[in-house]
Amino acid sequence: MYDTASSKYVNLDFIKELVMKHKDFRVVDSKSEKDLTKQILLQIISEQEVDDEQALLTNTLLKQLIRFYGSDLQILLRPYLEKSLAAFLERQESMQGLIDGFIDKSTFESFRHLFEENLEAWSRFAFGEKPGKK
Repeated sequence: MYDTASSKYVNLDFIKELVMKHKDFRVVDSKSEKDLTKQILLQIISEQEVDDEQALLTNTLLKQLIRFYGSDLQILLRPYLEKSLAAFLERQESMQGLIDGFIDKSTFESFRHLFEENLEAWSRFAFGEKPGKK
């Protein structure tokens, strides 16, 4: 891969570093002009998922995701996942405080309660349920 901005060849580690620094970029095939960004990002994720202890995507989760392709709910899943992750990241700081005190049982209960609230909010978003309705 060639970085036209810095006029040098780059590798996946360089691209990963751009992601980690929240830099916006695109990867484009120089001959066909085809956008390869998604394929490169998936390759980076694939390499990260090799270590089962550090993996985010379990076999069960991957199978569930695969089952959504071609289903009527596929169109709903992408915005649901994007908004769910955005909400998770927004709450990351408060969750980090809970995790730091994870040894305390009352903190564990607080974490469980926060998780249930997030799950309920995501369900309302995904399935259009009214607040408080389960």
